[in-house]
Amino acid sequence: MTVITCIEDLRLLARRRVPRMFYDYADSGSWTESTYRANQSDFGKIKLRQRVAVNIENRSTATTMVGAEVKMPVAIAPTGLTGMQHADGEILAARAAQRFGIRFTLSTMSICSIEDVAAATRHPFWFQLYVMRDRDFIERLIDRARAAGCDALVLTLDLQILGQRHKDLKNGLSAPPKLTAANILNMMTKPRWCLGMLGTRRRQFGNIVGHVKGVTDMANLAAWTAQQFDPRLNWGDVEWIRKRWGGRLILKGIQDVEDARLAVESGADALIVSNHGGRQLDGAVSSIEALPAIAAEVGSRIEVHMDGGIRSGQDVLKAWALGARGTYIGRAFLYALGALGEAGVTRALEIIHKELDLTMAFCGRTRLEDVDRGILVGGTFPT
Repeated sequence: MTVITCIEDLRLLARRRVPRMFYDYADSGSWTESTYRANQSDFGKIKLRQRVAVNIENRSTATTMVGAEVKMPVAIAPTGLTGMQHADGEILAARAAQRFGIRFTLSTMSICSIEDVAAATRHPFWFQLYVMRDRDFIERLIDRARAAGCDALVLTLDLQILGQRHKDLKNGLSAPPKLTAANILNMMTKPRWCLGMLGTRRRQFGNIVGHVKGVTDMANLAAWTAQQFDPRLNWGDVEWIRKRWGGRLILKGIQDVEDARLAVESGADALIVSNHGGRQLDGAVSSIEALPAIAAEVGSRIEVHMDGGIRSGQDVLKAWALGARGTYIGRAFLYALGALGEAGVTRALEIIHKELDLTMAFCGRTRLEDVDRGILVGGTFPT
């Protein structure tokens, strides 16, 4: 049996076990994928200062993210189609996160519904909202998240239109997958995945099918979603959603200092520096490069988080040192889920936590509160 020591081990295993269209959905970006690649590679440009002869006993990685106590400053990012990486994927990932002591974020475009995840977990999770033209549906979705006990709403601002993702177009991405000859042949090589899917009833977008008038199957779901993402989304809508929700609000998709200032003015509790995993505007700067200037400008007035490219606990510590008070893992947990299900997500969290703890120790720190730019070699991404 393969010994899993890092996220890359999980990625390679997931590539063997998950059907091509769903693996490619997780492991790709838009256009040339330059921003997708930069999200990860730019972390490698940041160098750490190793310190010695420092008392590093009694270390702790615990902190809070928008008031929630967490074992480390990491949350599971909202990702669409998670239940297509592994049967009941959202439920499994939420359980793993809950047991480990971090927050799970459920996507609007999940396979398992809000109610499915709430019924399978004991502690609150977060819900991510896409704004659709159908505002009545959005109001009901917000109300469902509140009824399920979600204690933060993550509003994504950078998907008013869909970026062109070449692999998804070539693969004919759909949930459930269309039974073409190519798809059938590929799925025949993924017996674990097929057995899991045969054992669940959750194979469509659970938050939408049955909750939107006239959307009862894949045919009318595809027609509905094609014209529902709303290009009119603006800061007035953010204010409306904040009032409708009434709880902690996190704004996702901030890449620009000016937008960060507007996020503060909106009354949100936190923002996420994010370029949607390099899946929207190809050619945008990486999230870790955008982070320092935003944190310097608004970090004293709003909680700054980031996502994009995190594959290790070292990445988490570098982001913290540059001003992020929370980070999110998307692909890292999707690889783990596709590779080994719930146990894989747990293993990914263990790996990231151990890497975070060890790196903090090598840098001569015992608490996150004591970690700042002083652990980095000078000249890294100046503000």
